Amino acid sequence: MADDLLTRDAPLRAHLAAIAAGDQAALKSLYDETGAKLFGVVLRIVRNREAAEDVLQDVYLRIWQNAGAYVPTAGRPITWMCAIARNRAIDMVRARKETPLTDLVDGEDWMNQVPDPYDGESDILDRGALALCLGRFDDLHRQCLVMAYCEGFSREELAARFGRPVNTIKTWLHRGLASLRSCLEANA
Repeated sequence: MADDLLTRDAPLRAHLAAIAAGDQAALKSLYDETGAKLFGVVLRIVRNREAAEDVLQDVYLRIWQNAGAYVPTAGRPITWMCAIARNRAIDMVRARKETPLTDLVDGEDWMNQVPDPYDGESDILDRGALALCLGRFDDLHRQCLVMAYCEGFSREELAARFGRPVNTIKTWLHRGLASLRSCLEANA
């Protein structure tokens, strides 16, 4: 499985290395390969197509500026780029001081809230592992995790939403991520 990931990630790693060296054609190729995925991540958070397009442009500017900082041993290139996209989208939402207060759907549909940045068959297995691991949380903690990391809610917004102190939300998120990471590693 690890060799499969290395093979699949090789083009993205090569693009990032070329971008770090100033290759504009590599940036275009990277955009062609990942633009739709990153746009989906951004759109899920900002919930406005025009704003998402602006954020996406900023995301690729950040990738251009920081490609040399990408460390292949730290994680997959798509994960690194999704983190940039997510962070920029959250920054925009916070700057606009808008809070998308939509409720997550109860039951099994909560997995639809989690953006899928992959297309391949083996990635379906990764998404299945994520569903399995998130399914181990009670509804309240799972909803908190998904809202924080997929919807862009801040700790303060979650505290107000769930009627809990900010420190409680911080603890839930910290423990939830640790538990999720352990579960994903066990199911990799």
